[in-house]
Amino acid sequence: MDRSFLHADIPTLVKKLAINDKISLLGAPNFWNTTSISSRGISIPSIRFSDGPNGVRGSSHFVASPSQCIPCETAMASTFDPELIEQVGRFLAAEAKCKSSVVLLAPTCNIPRQVFVPGLQRTICRSPLGGRAFESFSEDPHLSGTMAASYVNGLQAEGVSATIKHFVANDQEHEASRNHPRTAAESVVSDRALREVYLYPFMLAQKHAKPSAFMTSYGRLKGIHCAENRHLLQDLLRDEWGFDNGLILSDWYGTYSVDEALNAGLDLEMPGPSRWRTPTLVNHCLTAQKLSLATLNERVQNVLNFVQKQARRNPDVVYGDGVERTRDSPENRKFCRQLAAEGIVLLKNDEDLMPLTSKTKKLAIIGPNALQHIISGGGSAALKPSYAVSPYDGVVAGAPPGVTVQYELGCYAHKYLPTLENSLKTVSGEPGWLCTFYNHDAQGHLTEPVATFVVLDTRIKLVDFLPPGLTPTWTIKLTGRLTVEKTAPFELGLTVAGRAKLWVNGELTIDNWTSQTPGDFFYGQGTIEEKAIVDLTAEIPVDILVEYTNTSPPAKDEDDISSQPALMLGVRLGGCEKIDPDVAIQSAVALAAESDAVLFVGGLTPEWESEGFDRPTLSLPGRQDEVIAKIAAANPNTIVCIQAGSATSMPWIAAVNSVMQTWYLGNEVGNAIGDIVWGKVNPSGKLPLTFPVCIEDTPAFLNQLSENGKIHYREDLFVGYKHYHARNVKPLFEFGFGLSYTKFSFSNLVVSDAEIGVNELTFRVTVTIKNTGLVVGSEVAQLYITFPPGGPTTPTHQLKGFAKAKDVSPGCSRDVSINLDKYAVSFWDTNKDAWTVSPGKYIINVGASSADFRLRGELDLKEGFTWKGL
Repeated sequence: MDRSFLHADIPTLVKKLAINDKISLLGAPNFWNTTSISSRGISIPSIRFSDGPNGVRGSSHFVASPSQCIPCETAMASTFDPELIEQVGRFLAAEAKCKSSVVLLAPTCNIPRQVFVPGLQRTICRSPLGGRAFESFSEDPHLSGTMAASYVNGLQAEGVSATIKHFVANDQEHEASRNHPRTAAESVVSDRALREVYLYPFMLAQKHAKPSAFMTSYGRLKGIHCAENRHLLQDLLRDEWGFDNGLILSDWYGTYSVDEALNAGLDLEMPGPSRWRTPTLVNHCLTAQKLSLATLNERVQNVLNFVQKQARRNPDVVYGDGVERTRDSPENRKFCRQLAAEGIVLLKNDEDLMPLTSKTKKLAIIGPNALQHIISGGGSAALKPSYAVSPYDGVVAGAPPGVTVQYELGCYAHKYLPTLENSLKTVSGEPGWLCTFYNHDAQGHLTEPVATFVVLDTRIKLVDFLPPGLTPTWTIKLTGRLTVEKTAPFELGLTVAGRAKLWVNGELTIDNWTSQTPGDFFYGQGTIEEKAIVDLTAEIPVDILVEYTNTSPPAKDEDDISSQPALMLGVRLGGCEKIDPDVAIQSAVALAAESDAVLFVGGLTPEWESEGFDRPTLSLPGRQDEVIAKIAAANPNTIVCIQAGSATSMPWIAAVNSVMQTWYLGNEVGNAIGDIVWGKVNPSGKLPLTFPVCIEDTPAFLNQLSENGKIHYREDLFVGYKHYHARNVKPLFEFGFGLSYTKFSFSNLVVSDAEIGVNELTFRVTVTIKNTGLVVGSEVAQLYITFPPGGPTTPTHQLKGFAKAKDVSPGCSRDVSINLDKYAVSFWDTNKDAWTVSPGKYIINVGASSADFRLRGELDLKEGFTWKGL
């Protein structure tokens, strides 16, 4: 294969390219790849993107190659361990190469604002109710930026480009639907909050890691889409921050123009085939002088520099066979298990209930998530795992000899009925079901089959794959034999973006075709789940047929745009036994009463936390709160394990002895939970988010909705714990909180003098952490700074540094150092349009959380200074 591109002079190559070839390079041929060119002696390879941030899915939702799923970003941030997160980046780089990819669409470092958004919409991470909050690190910009930089450094050290996202303020999608697209919202935020909160993590990542690519967000700032915002992309990112050789690409379908986006600095439109960067449109802009050839060439040069850089780093991948493979080894599993366990946060442990010991002769495991493989949130972060360990299996496997474990469901908590791939086989006996594609003839009738695939998932997503040769409208038929283990009524559900019907044994059972009710399926472009109940007999298979078409029902009125062709296409089949909920609760309570201890495993699922919609409430879904309260009344030795990417309410908190926040932990979820439960790992996780008592306590409660397409950030700088400090509101659990099976003391705080240079300032804080308990453990020293009085309004305490003392033995001490710079003592001066350090006394508090300060010191600055840039 011709590899001359590796040594090509890019400016010279740009001059040689035909204009239409240049235009093609600024878009993509498909969902995941850049454009390749092989003509007139020029050979430019394609490079492949893949979704992150908690794994590398590969280039197909439809027939996905299994991958290693690692913990979500809130779990990563809970480690407060940048060194470990750099190892995560290196791990993911190897995963990416295994998928023939050299660019990962990660990390996400938007800031969660705690907002209540009722209904079925979502935020990217403004809120504990945000469907995508699990994809971001933290509510705190310093923690988020520090973790993002470590993630990027690890990834890029192994030759895989990071694509930090979503730049910037991609924070809410209330009003998001087919009629009110999420791509239209404008974030109305002050310049100071934009700089000190929302841009800050991106700035730290650029300063300390230099991501190779930035992805623009969907929405608008100051009325201008971020993908068209020259001030944001050129003036700030490229000129002020020095992002001079990197790639700026759109979020998928986040390009809205031809000349505006190109002139602003957007290099690459994704995905393909391009809707905007076509020869007709771009050439028209050139001839109309709305776009200059020099600007076009600059964008092409940026794309080619990026492709060449990745090809030079990974020639064997870029010029390889393109096959997507699965990595698995004992070493990989060990790393992911360690990472998962270190992200778990122990929130309560009265009576030292945990860790359990062999004295617990009978353990009851209860809850809707215990037998499930809840490894990740949904949306673009979801992937097909190479394996997964359920909490039940992990806890049972780790139990000491002589301990018996029994299980009861307690209640359901699903949003959509559970998928059915494990209960389906094809007619020939293969696992899964058969998917056959058909074209439509001129009369709309089906032709002979075009292509057939065996699919091991009943979530059929057709966003990034269609077989060649399909007509504009087409149909798939999904056929299989469903076998259940128990004779019982069975509830089936069909959800669709498009139109679909379900037949069971030849009988039409669900019609989600003729008329539809809009829902939040598939990023708000699909329907609600239509359900039906059928009686099934144990071990007697029934024939399943789902017929799906990519057309939509007729518009209900002339202004209904929901009938227009959807960008997202797919269908989902789910089902489970129809239970008597009261009987299920009674059985769980009876088991709890006769057990020595109870482990309840519940929380949320990928259907509750996902790109495309918000959670409607802080409460746990279904009747989980009721079940927990009743089993705790029967047995106070109850441990509650919550799987969720963000905060949930806990009305039963006083009645249970122990609570663990386990986030979404990836393939090794069950083993990690088992390691904490049985004390093989001493928990050391700290909350990267504030957990509120109720939604009314959250910073943006009265400013939660998108109003006529505008999202007002009226809480300004007071995001997360800064709001709770300012208002003297006690949260359920504060930012930075997390218990251990041992105790720690803090002493010997030393603050060095500041070393001041030209627009630079550095100082160091050291502290001694001593393990005063009985087992080996790790503790985080968190440093919060209070600015001198008399300046602009500023949060009372701001996290500006942290350090983790790892594996400290009982009775031993560890000195930790926290290095700080000018950003620790600066604010964005809106009058000067620059960063400013003011002279004065800065108070330094160091402790175990944002509400548990142990030591206090001062930094006295005699002079200040102002700067712009990094």
